Amino acid sequence: MPGRRLTARALVKDVRLLRRLLCEAIEASDGREVREIVEQVRTLSVTGHRKTSPRLNEKLAPFCADMPPRTLKRVIRAFSQFSQLVNIAEDAHQARMQRFGIADGEPAVPGTIARSLSVLAAAGVEAEDIRKLLSEAVVSPVFTAHPTEVRRKSVIDIEQELARCLSRLDQAGLTAQEADRYREDLERATTTLWQTNSLRGRRLQVVDEILNGLSYYDSTIFRVIPEIYRALENQLRASPWSFGQDALPPFLRMGSWIGGDRDGNPYVNGATLREALRLQSERVFSFYLGELHSLGAELSLDDRYVKVSRDLQRLATVSPDRSEQRRHEPYRLAISGIYARLAATARKFGSTELVREPVAAAPRYRRPAEFAEDLATISESLMANGAEKIAAGKLRNLQRAVDVFGFHLVSLDLRQNSEVHQRVIHELFESVRPGTGYEALVESDRIRLLTEELRSSQLLVTPLKTYSAETMSELSVLREAAEAHKHYGRACIPNYIISKAASPSDLLEVMILFREAGLFRPDEPEAASVNIIPLFETISDLRNSHDVMQTVLTIEAYRTYLAALGGKQEIMLGYSDSNKDGGYLTSGWELYKAEMAFIRLFEREGIRLSLFHGRGGSVGRGGGPSYEAITALPPGAVAGSIRLTEQGEVIAAKYSNPALGRRNLELLIAATLEASLLPSDAQEPDPEYLGATEELSEIAFGAYRSLVYETEGFEGFFWEATIIGEIAKLNIGSRPASRSSSRRIEDLRAIPWVFGWSQSRIMLPGWFGFGSAVGQWLARHPDGLQTLQRMHRDWPFFQTLIANMEMVLAKTNMAIAARYVDLAPDASAHEKIFARIKDEWEATTAALFGITDQASFLENNPALKQSIHHRFPCLDPLNHMQIDLLRRRRAGERDQDTEEALHLTINGIAAGLRNSG
Repeated sequence: MPGRRLTARALVKDVRLLRRLLCEAIEASDGREVREIVEQVRTLSVTGHRKTSPRLNEKLAPFCADMPPRTLKRVIRAFSQFSQLVNIAEDAHQARMQRFGIADGEPAVPGTIARSLSVLAAAGVEAEDIRKLLSEAVVSPVFTAHPTEVRRKSVIDIEQELARCLSRLDQAGLTAQEADRYREDLERATTTLWQTNSLRGRRLQVVDEILNGLSYYDSTIFRVIPEIYRALENQLRASPWSFGQDALPPFLRMGSWIGGDRDGNPYVNGATLREALRLQSERVFSFYLGELHSLGAELSLDDRYVKVSRDLQRLATVSPDRSEQRRHEPYRLAISGIYARLAATARKFGSTELVREPVAAAPRYRRPAEFAEDLATISESLMANGAEKIAAGKLRNLQRAVDVFGFHLVSLDLRQNSEVHQRVIHELFESVRPGTGYEALVESDRIRLLTEELRSSQLLVTPLKTYSAETMSELSVLREAAEAHKHYGRACIPNYIISKAASPSDLLEVMILFREAGLFRPDEPEAASVNIIPLFETISDLRNSHDVMQTVLTIEAYRTYLAALGGKQEIMLGYSDSNKDGGYLTSGWELYKAEMAFIRLFEREGIRLSLFHGRGGSVGRGGGPSYEAITALPPGAVAGSIRLTEQGEVIAAKYSNPALGRRNLELLIAATLEASLLPSDAQEPDPEYLGATEELSEIAFGAYRSLVYETEGFEGFFWEATIIGEIAKLNIGSRPASRSSSRRIEDLRAIPWVFGWSQSRIMLPGWFGFGSAVGQWLARHPDGLQTLQRMHRDWPFFQTLIANMEMVLAKTNMAIAARYVDLAPDASAHEKIFARIKDEWEATTAALFGITDQASFLENNPALKQSIHHRFPCLDPLNHMQIDLLRRRRAGERDQDTEEALHLTINGIAAGLRNSG
């Protein structure tokens, strides 16, 4: 198709343009010699890849090693920025392809709302089914901070401007002068990017992470969410179901952990929680006030030419605006009054800056509903008097925003580790009943003690006692949450997540803590206000999770608590720690089995189930395409509700501009509609497939555990053959990389665990164990390859498992990985471990090719293959330079240039891989 060919050429053109502009910026700033070195390194890398030369390492490695530190740092910066510029060009290309497809009249593609509605209609789904689903649905991406977050916000802002410049150049019908102007804008942005320090001067603070997360609301979310609702409403009205004019309920809402996630982060406390809520509220008020100001400029309608409703006239009459020039402009008078009331509300909520000062003082709004009612008055007046098109524009978007964001902007989840709760509960019991010994009790005795305590409203905490800093900190956070509910409403903090949940008592302990902080009273169970969400993370915890929930549902106090919250239980599933604990295949399979078990349990109990997926950016942490991941869940696992984490390192990749944000949110909605409404018999897996996967998982689990937890010296191998030790020391993220000072794999966070393997191009968490599993399984089942091929063809779960693993394997590079292994002081001691890894990589690759009937990676996905292939010439030199810097640093070179250059390689490799941890 001409449009498709044109866009393919346009991508190559964009990449070349951005690379040329960066090289020109390098020459202008640092001289021709630096540019020539950069281009020489790139030529070496490109030539080596074109010839698939096995001697590429031998040519690039010494060239990089001979560079002086300051020159090396500049070359690293160049390749880091090349990688990110390719990302920007590819994102622009995706948006371009979508536009061309629509313009060419091509059928809607999977992952779009239009395609999903078409599929549902073809399946015979009724209008009432869709209405019911949307009335109860929850689609909520939850932003989280990241202990290996690598990019500064200033750099992200420049990259967003580069994306906007490319988009402007892509417009049809540009004059030569306009095209020149936009190219100049692109040149300026590229020069600014080169001359901006991409490294932070200090470790990221929690407030920085909060502000970083909020910046995506300004750039993307405030604009995109109303647009998505409008698009869905329009498509439903034009569909065979002929939906009416009523607005859809606000099922799409954002969530956040940033400022509320205390698990392993000692810097999150009551004060940071309070500040997070204030900053969120300030951001949404600033948006509303700006939109009102803009709306006032638009609504210049004159009552000498148009009628207005009685209610609108009332708003105009009570407005404090007494301007003579607006005497006949009732809509502007009304908006001026609304602005004054909202400004007073913003100040009450702690906002210090307004778009402009109101014309006079006015009483504040008590609730978002009051603000929404005034906006509805304007809308109804416009629609009743021939101005429906005006009502359907900026005003309708503002109304939708108020429905979604309220005065709190985003629901903030709280999270803490169950071990912390146990220690706090132990201390509280000891303070009033010395000798209780709560932590030493068996589970049945813990449950008995906690249920007895939950019958009383008498607090364990007393002002006459002194408590540990940990206990005071936990109580402070929960008391702050109780105050926030009074100030912002319950929607500001609706959920509490228990990390490392492993027993029924873990949930009951949180109920006790809620009681102590004023979030719950046993004598007023209907006042329960926060969902208690267990997070099951390890393999053993996933296997026991059904029994834990079955037991807790027999406890009257907990069932009463659930009933007060609408009879719905949310459960969070940990993709990261389960992978670190049991490996890629077993993690995916145990999650799938837990989901099936929960579905059956909660159907029997008559309680609605909602699953919250703790997915990361990398495949080793549950990452991968969201649409495929959701539609591959077991039948009944979605049921109109999907919450999933958007990890800090991939938020920019999904939400840095409106086109990306809309595409990502639309994917989530489309997947939720299909997974919830398509007939379940079409999704039910074959029992033969379930049995085969159980066997495969058992073998893979043994292979993975044998390597990671049972091989002598593996811990040292990981710390010496990856960059994990240096990551822990750099200014990356506010949260420590490890839960303690220990170097044990068990104590390391899953995120830096994956990050370290990714940087060294081994990427072990995304594939290890699969090759052994397939090889041994086929030895037991000689004709089993056809079964595995059918599983790959027919079963979405297995398709997704294979596709994500293949993407990871395509990014691995064992030749580069071998150079990291050589960094160890006694490399020979690690050769056996690395040999096992390489053998498993070869077995996994062979198994993959056999199942997918391919001879090389990604033959069945040429677009992804091309994308990854184009990254290697930028990515591989960064690895070689990182290896050289690691050698220098470990030999004692700790000067600023070496430290900064090493940090830059981390940024660049993360950008080149498009996932970091």
